[in-house]
Parts: sequence; C-alpha cells; structure tokens
Amino acid sequence: MKLLYIVAARLGKAVTVVVGVVIINFLLIRLAPGDPASVMAGDAGASDTTYVEQLRHQFGLDKPLYVQLGIYLKGIAHLDLGYSYQQRVPVLSLILDRLPATLLLMGCAFVFSLAAGVLLGVFASSSHYARRKWIDSAVMGGALLIYATPQFWLALLAIIFFSLQLDWLPAFGMETVGAGYVGIQRVGDVALHLVLPTISLGCFFMAVYARLTRASMLDVLGMDFVRTARAKGTPPGQIIRRHVLRNALLPVVTLAGIQLGQLAGGAVLTETVFGWPGIGRLMFDALFHRDYQLLLGVFLVTSTMVVAFNLLTDLVCRLIDPRIQARS
Repeated sequence: MKLLYIVAARLGKAVTVVVGVVIINFLLIRLAPGDPASVMAGDAGASDTTYVEQLRHQFGLDKPLYVQLGIYLKGIAHLDLGYSYQQRVPVLSLILDRLPATLLLMGCAFVFSLAAGVLLGVFASSSHYARRKWIDSAVMGGALLIYATPQFWLALLAIIFFSLQLDWLPAFGMETVGAGYVGIQRVGDVALHLVLPTISLGCFFMAVYARLTRASMLDVLGMDFVRTARAKGTPPGQIIRRHVLRNALLPVVTLAGIQLGQLAGGAVLTETVFGWPGIGRLMFDALFHRDYQLLLGVFLVTSTMVVAFNLLTDLVCRLIDPRIQARS
C-alpha cells in the first residue's frame, strides 16, 4: 500500500508537470515568428490575402490565443492532438506511425550506452584497483575523446567510414527500399540499418556512464565493508561483482534515467542525419513547415516520455537500494 501511495503521488506530480509543459510549449510556439497559413498558401501557389484568411479561419488561427489554448487542452483531454496543417492527417495517427521507430532507436541506444559504459567503467576501476593504471588512463582518455566529439560529426564519420569506404553497413533509412524482406530477413535488415544510428546516438552517453561508473566504484572500493571482505580472503572478482558494483550502480541508474529523456532530443539530429523515420525527423519537418499542431503533438509525446522515464527511474532506484524505501 505504501508503494501504491508513492506511485499515485508521483503520477499526480507527473500529470501536473505534463500539463504545465503543454501550456508553455503552446504559448512559446504561438509567439514564434511565422504563420502556417502563409506557408500553406505559398506551397499551394496562392499567396493572396483572402486565401490566407480563409486558411486561418479554417484551422482556427484567427481566434484569440486563450480560446485556441482552451480548445487544444480540451482536445488533449479527449486524446485529440489536432490536425496536421501540412500533411492533412490527424496528428495522433502521424505520431503513432513514427513512434515505434523512435522507441526502437532510443531503446537500442540506451542499452548500448549503459551496458558499454558500465563495462568500461568497471574495467577502468578494476585496472586502477589492480595497479594497472595505464589501462585506466587509456579507457578514460578514450571516453573523454568520445564525450568531446560532436554527435553530428561522429555520425558523418561513421557514414563515411563504415558505409562509403568499407561498405559494411547501410547509411540511410530503416530498411532496404524495394527489397520486400519478410520474417527473419526483415529483422536482420532493420538490425543492419540500426547499427550506425545506435552507435552515433549512444556514444556520448556511453562516455558519461563510463566515467561515472569508474568514479563511483573507486569511491565504494575505499569503504570499510570492502576492506573487511578483502581481509576475509574474498576473491577480487567476487568483491567487484557482489559488493562494489551494486552499491556503485545507484548514481549511474539515476543519471541514466534522467538522460534517457535526453535521448529523445538527440534522436532529432540522429534521425535527420541517417534518414531514420521517427518522430525526431517528423518534428524537424514540422518545424520547417511551421506545422504548429504537429510540433505540439511531438512535444507532448516526448515530454510524457521524459516524465515516465523519470518515474520509472525512481522505482528502479528503490529496488536497487532498499535504504530509499526505508527513508520514504
């Protein structure tokens, strides 16, 4: 019952945060320069004032700002995110069509960055613990180099080297166009297209997790219970796995949950570079065409994802560290 109460309280706060984000995003987008009616009229080749006013009236852009906000919030309450000006389809259907691709990319990048980062951090701290500090310096130097490399530059280098020069991996899209793969062949084709975007999106976060894991493990290695286990003759590998790593993972998991939401922001650039058909690419196109409703819908979905990830992180931290439950 206590856990249910905590979850209910967190959900209430999460809903409040999402509503606040929706209102702020709505006001900021309306204050931005540009008029979707003028953009649509220009695309249609009819930029006269009468036609523009007809478009503004058709999409409700001529109403006062507070009226538009009220209509939008009422629509969200009924799971109606509006209508895309540019693509002439409901926003929700567009997002639901693109969301699986983004979740697939984010999930793979998250697993890759967290697993590789923790392994590198454990390897570096174990090398430091075993007095092989040159290995520690090499791993941390490589992590710092990756951290300092711009994401778009890393993505372009990956395309040039692995796709254009070596011809090992495809550079663009989610699957081979016109191949008609089904079953396991399609899964393999999507997996090949997923490699470069996953590495490009996850490398930055991998470097962060590696450095944080190393620092956290070195801190735990100096504690009294580790010295006691070593004095009892416990093998070093068992000390690292059973005593040090679990206690050192709490700050890593907390940071990973926070940065999981940042993957959605990084996915915008990655999906644009690699032509990945996700909501990041959809948001870029919506911004280019001043498609307000679609932009707001993408912002709402990504904000909800960030809040949900933070809530999940809070629950996972309680499972990893029972002391958090005792203090709640």
